[in-house]
Amino acid sequence: MMKTILIAAVLCGTVSAFAPAVQQQSRGLSAANQLKHHQVQPIVSRKAASDGDNNNDVVASAKVPSDWQAQILSGLSVIIDPDLNADIVSLGFVQNLQIDDSGVVSLDLCLTTPACPIKDLFVQQCQDIINGLAFTRGAQVTLTAQQNEAPTAAPLGMSQIGAVIAVSSCKGGVGKSTTAVNLAFALEGMGAKVGIFDADVYGPSLPTMVDVDDDNVKFVGRQIAPLKRGGVSLMSFGYVNEGSAVMRGPMVTQLLDQFLSLTNWGPLDYLILDMPPGTGDIQLTLSQRLNITAAVIVTTPQELSFVDVERGVEMFDTVNVPCIAVVENMAYFEKEKSANVEVDYVTLTDQFLQVLKERDDIADEVAADVVSSLVATVKENVQNTGKGEIEKIRIFGQGHKRRLSEQWGIEHTFSVPLVSTIAKNGDSGTPFILENPSSPQADTYKELAKVVARETSKVLFSKASRPNLSYQSEDHAIRVDGMDHGTLSPAELRRECRCAACVEELTGKQILNPESIPESIQPMSLSPTGNYAVSIDWSDGHRSLYPYRQIRSMLASKNNNNNDELVDGNTEKEKETIQM
Repeated sequence: MMKTILIAAVLCGTVSAFAPAVQQQSRGLSAANQLKHHQVQPIVSRKAASDGDNNNDVVASAKVPSDWQAQILSGLSVIIDPDLNADIVSLGFVQNLQIDDSGVVSLDLCLTTPACPIKDLFVQQCQDIINGLAFTRGAQVTLTAQQNEAPTAAPLGMSQIGAVIAVSSCKGGVGKSTTAVNLAFALEGMGAKVGIFDADVYGPSLPTMVDVDDDNVKFVGRQIAPLKRGGVSLMSFGYVNEGSAVMRGPMVTQLLDQFLSLTNWGPLDYLILDMPPGTGDIQLTLSQRLNITAAVIVTTPQELSFVDVERGVEMFDTVNVPCIAVVENMAYFEKEKSANVEVDYVTLTDQFLQVLKERDDIADEVAADVVSSLVATVKENVQNTGKGEIEKIRIFGQGHKRRLSEQWGIEHTFSVPLVSTIAKNGDSGTPFILENPSSPQADTYKELAKVVARETSKVLFSKASRPNLSYQSEDHAIRVDGMDHGTLSPAELRRECRCAACVEELTGKQILNPESIPESIQPMSLSPTGNYAVSIDWSDGHRSLYPYRQIRSMLASKNNNNNDELVDGNTEKEKETIQM
């Protein structure tokens, strides 16, 4: 009865409606946001003493200088966040810096996410630097995370969600829900507060894939409390209504909108949105309504699936949502290598005997024993050939990692093999990563979670701007502004197109004849595609997609060539001067 009333309320809309010293990725709170957020969520505290606790009484008499704060901050400023391209002091990571009478320094390290992939490394770096100062006798570093704050236009129930990650595919049956579930539990294992929302009301998967701790739907005021599995919050149409929905598209959009407002998610670092398959009105509405932070696209290795990836990237690009990773499911099948060696042991035995019989000093009985031993050794070696080695059989083809990187600039691609246990766990209600935490496939999901944490922080907090490309008709040059500066020849850039029509996919061999591109070619339009590439329509009717990485590489190569020419020119002038 409760479920029927709940669905009626949802449909009628009656319920009221987040360097030098360090060379890995990290998360942090910018200085501007630090002033904005005064409350922080403690994660863990670590304490270290340089000389040991027993020696503190001996060394505590060291005089603390008046500028101790400046010295500590100066030392910590060498720790660089490579994603945000600044040091942890200027970014505002270091807070509540204090020193007690014994010389032990304490500070808070305020991160944007508790799932920071290198939070332990950050702690160790801070401790090493502080303990290296003459007046300190230890360091206590407390990791904290900012309170999540969603955009003002977010639905009521999502007001405390820091980032919304869409897991999407353009067709069903590619393992999208499996990826979403394992990604969520991997992020939770890294220390983040995570929720999963199953947005596919036509065929909800979450109730089958995840058994909840308590399946009774509870209310918080006039909102629903999400169900739980361990520390992960869960909500799906299937939890409150048996079976799938039978309704038209506009009704589904209204239902999902009410569902999101109705659910009291509470404070979350990440909400994983298991999107319905496709690129239609429902997907576009969700992308616009929920202020999605970033997207992960799930596909399979077939050529048709690559076309779907392109459609997915283009859909999210229309609503300004960057695609940060692609997961290639069912990429290959693993099996133990077999020897595949055929041996005629009867013929081999006869040949061995014939050789031994030609020697007069070997009796027939001895020869037979020797041959039997030799043949047994051959059999053992053949059986052991390739044993223990794993062979990857790519049932659906080689995949498209290279094209994704070269054409779209999506560097983070993951291959998940065809493994029966992943499918079994999906049907059993226990996520694969929980039951097989030490497996290679679980490691893949954990790496995906690290990338999501890292790239999400870059999207939310990085001040680095993407390059801005414009065509200067008077100079007949493409100007690059932003973090990278310089100019490129239109013809030179057109000749470097890496699309399937210009470069052979498997070999990387250039199909395009560079001489066929005239120097007079011009770009008709230049527009960014996501956060990683720029699309250019050329005057010859061709459309190219260039990752910003490729643009930067071309600029760097051009600058190096110019420097080499300058050096060569100066050398020639020096020779002429010497001769004179």
